[in-house]
Formats: sequence, structure tokens, C-alpha cells
Amino acid sequence: MKIMPCPLNGPRNIAEFVCGGEVKAMPHPSQAGDAEWADYLFLEDNTLGFVTEWWLHVASGYWFIAERHTASNEIIRTYPASELFSQRVEFQENNE
Repeated sequence: MKIMPCPLNGPRNIAEFVCGGEVKAMPHPSQAGDAEWADYLFLEDNTLGFVTEWWLHVASGYWFIAERHTASNEIIRTYPASELFSQRVEFQENNE
């Protein structure tokens, strides 16, 4: 059984988690076009090596960040998203 160390809930069975994709820079909310948003939301780099990813602990609804090696699937470390992100992004409604 593979164990994922959740920053909130401690070590848990990997079956309790869902990967949310790579952590990457978000396009500027009011300046990015449709193509930039599509790339950001749907395309992955598929890197061989170390990646930083969003993970969700399904039972608690807790999102956090994990660093993982894609070839060995070894989880290097996990930590709260607040270590990378300190403020919310506010989106303005576009009334076109």
C-alpha cells in the first residue's frame, strides 16, 4: 500500500487522494486570451523528473502541494499551499 503524507491529516492511503495537475504560473486574469487560458488549464508539461503538483485529500476536501518524481513516483515532500501562495486572486466579471 502506498502512503501519501497529507499536511493536514497525516499519512493516508494514496487511494484517498486525487492529483490536480502541475503547479504553474497563472496567466494574468484580465489580459490573457482564450488560448493562454486553455494552455494553463488543460496542457501539462509531462516532465520526466521532479514536478510540483496540486493534490486533493478527497475525504477532507483539503488541497495541498506535493513534490514528486515522475519516473519513480516517489513523493519527496508535501506542504500547505500557503507556503507558495500568500494572497487570493480576484477576478473581475467581464460584461461583454
